[in-house]
Amino acid sequence: MPRLKAMHRYRWAILAVGVGAQAAVAGLRLGLPSLGPSLRDAFALSLPEVGLVFTSVAAGIVLTLIVWGALADRVGERPVLAWGLAGTAVALAGAAFAPAFPALLIALLVAGMLAGSATGASGRAVMGWFPRSERGMALGVRQMGMPLGGGLAAVALPLLAGAWGLRAAFLALAAGCLAAALASARWMREAPPPPADRPRVQAPPPLRDRRLWRLSAGSALLLIAQSGMLGFIVLFLHDERGWSAAAAAGVLAAFHVGGSVARVLAGRWSDRLDERIAPMRRIALASAALIAAAAALGALPTVFLLPVLIAGGILAMSWNGLSLTAAAEMAGRERAGTAMSLQNTVVSAAAAVAPVAFASVVVATSWPLAWLGLAISQLAGVGVLGPLVGEEDARRRARADRARSRAAAESPGGLSSSATSSTAGMAQSQGASA
Repeated sequence: MPRLKAMHRYRWAILAVGVGAQAAVAGLRLGLPSLGPSLRDAFALSLPEVGLVFTSVAAGIVLTLIVWGALADRVGERPVLAWGLAGTAVALAGAAFAPAFPALLIALLVAGMLAGSATGASGRAVMGWFPRSERGMALGVRQMGMPLGGGLAAVALPLLAGAWGLRAAFLALAAGCLAAALASARWMREAPPPPADRPRVQAPPPLRDRRLWRLSAGSALLLIAQSGMLGFIVLFLHDERGWSAAAAAGVLAAFHVGGSVARVLAGRWSDRLDERIAPMRRIALASAALIAAAAALGALPTVFLLPVLIAGGILAMSWNGLSLTAAAEMAGRERAGTAMSLQNTVVSAAAAVAPVAFASVVVATSWPLAWLGLAISQLAGVGVLGPLVGEEDARRRARADRARSRAAAESPGGLSSSATSSTAGMAQSQGASA
């Protein structure tokens, strides 16, 4: 019994390692844009070339996510996280000492390719260690690593670059990834095996599972609103409403903090409902309504408009953990790494396209119409996800039926009792299934 209790408590160490891995990768992926001015000055870059630096990391991650997820399913989370993040640290050290722009691009592309190890492996570990009744909350906490790591890096990296140069900023990112790699090697463990009587998830391989592709497509449509709000709220407040850059950045920080808390709350809500897809759709509908209201209020003073935008943006950030949880549960533990990596690949591709599309709409029309476009994309995502609600309901009913059957079999008068006749046992089984 003490050993079982210790293993039960150890799941929090697994979650901490997962959050750390996500935060380290987020520091690279989301914090790197804060080094834009330093990169431009150090390598004499044009604006498109600066954008290429950022794209190289994102492209590297997208290219290898599914490969890393499949590898985690095959060999386990510990070696994937430890070696992948250690390799990321080495590549970032190479970027710190890059002699020219092409070498910098190659180093960051490789860093992104290796950093993709964190997504599927850390998510798979959390899924394995936490029961279904806590899994949404746990993956929501793990998703907090993204905004927290990105926000910390966005503040710290420019300070490091200003004080000790660009090399120091890259070495700090490398140190973060190395620390996450060492933590994974030390504390990451394979989850205990499920009970022998638990049925395995019967599902096609993730890349051939239409449900996973539908989930990924719906999530990508929801992501467009999240990307638009996060990417352009600072420019909107600065250019259109005359706010200082610092004040506008404070609103962006509020988005990140609020979104982090909302992800945990959404995960806990989904655990209580024992659903993932339906809560995602309800959150998206509420966010779409608020963002559409902001579009309608676009001509009003900022004091009336901003609270609506912030509320809609925070809700738009809160569903990510639910989507990953749904992907893992559709595929089952054995293929969870591949499934979550597939979902993240499609969502990341949408994240790469969404800012350009949103900016084009703003230039061609206006900010209010661009906000309206974000709301419409969420409604489209809700529609795409709709057929998955019934499928999830069917899986939940099947779990309930199995639980009732086990309870009936284990009861004194159940099927396993030698004193019960076969006729009575059949009648009780039929009653438990009703």
